[in-house]
Amino acid sequence: MVQGERLWRRLMELGEIGKQPSGGVTRLSFTAEERRAKDLVVSYMREAGLAVHEDAAGNVIGRKEGTNREASVVLIGSHLDSVYNGGRFDGPLGVLAGIEVVQSMNEQGVKTHYPIEVVAFTDEEGARFRFGMIGSRAMAGTLPLEALDYRDANGISVAEAMRRAGGDPNRLHEAARKRGTVKAYVELHIEQGRVLEEAGLPVGIVTGIAGLIWVKFTIEGKAEHAGATPMSLRRDPLVAAAHIMAVIEEEARRTGTTVGTVGQLHVFPGGINIIPERVEFVLDLRDLNAEVRDRVWNMIATQAEKIAASRNVRLMMERLQDMPPVLCSEVVKQAAERACKQLGYPPFWLPSGAAHDGVQLAPLCPIGMIFVRSQDGVSHNPAEWSTKEDCAAGAAVLYHTVWQLAQAE
Repeated sequence: MVQGERLWRRLMELGEIGKQPSGGVTRLSFTAEERRAKDLVVSYMREAGLAVHEDAAGNVIGRKEGTNREASVVLIGSHLDSVYNGGRFDGPLGVLAGIEVVQSMNEQGVKTHYPIEVVAFTDEEGARFRFGMIGSRAMAGTLPLEALDYRDANGISVAEAMRRAGGDPNRLHEAARKRGTVKAYVELHIEQGRVLEEAGLPVGIVTGIAGLIWVKFTIEGKAEHAGATPMSLRRDPLVAAAHIMAVIEEEARRTGTTVGTVGQLHVFPGGINIIPERVEFVLDLRDLNAEVRDRVWNMIATQAEKIAASRNVRLMMERLQDMPPVLCSEVVKQAAERACKQLGYPPFWLPSGAAHDGVQLAPLCPIGMIFVRSQDGVSHNPAEWSTKEDCAAGAAVLYHTVWQLAQAE
């Protein structure tokens, strides 16, 4: 079985890389902090007896051979990058638990028919370039070329950042896997919500992953003196943005299942006594039902245009990401259900409101996820926490799930 103490020690060690004074973690893609994290994970993989390589997208991959070396692989994975000032569990738990699974198998002499690979995907979060899941998209062969031109706050493009990190964007196609080469993908992740905590359970089985839309709103008005410009003559893009954000909340609440968030807002030029000239914000809109999500988005877009017209400001809306909802595979869900029963945990089913790399891999192979209880449901926050016992429980369920998937039928 898995060694919970070893898993926990590695989680704490990895959490020191990119640690902020607040206690949170900032580890953006293609940075020195991410490189240090990858190098540490490579050392764990080698300690576990895995053959390690890094593909053209910067995905770190450790492989345990199966008795049939030519068979498709069972893939376990997650990511090492973080949001700004995030937690130490989101992403790393899945990578380190995957390593713990195969290391435990190797230590116990467990052989599998299918090879098992553990992958640490590049840039799942999208925090640096506002475009995420670069590594999993590359593996699925669906990374759009225009994504390489996206730029961070300092004007550095994805392609340039990749080169600075030692990668070659011209070789990204080499990271793509062919359909049929991956038997299944399984990810262990913290829930990032309170459902398991309310149910009093350490682990749960994910039914599906909500689809999301990221839309960048740019609103242009006219910068004028705050004291000398009457309210009736103003073209204030920030007031228009505030009204649009109110529409976002109203339309998302209306369905009971949709969530809409604006977590990023930039006001230019940003003076106390200056009416803003330009405002930029990004909408994150999600629902497990694509039809519902798209209907909500259409209502928001229509009303946003009316608000902009009524306030005499210019509105531009640019889609940064559009990911459809993905249902988890019955094969993976059933394996996880048997694993829970074997370990004495009642199978508990719940959806994922957060997006994960499995969304990108779904066209390539069957996918599934296992959730670990999150304390107070907090995530993307320095206070993000899951207990040592819950992490070990999730890793144990992952172990038995992967073992089943990796055996000959």
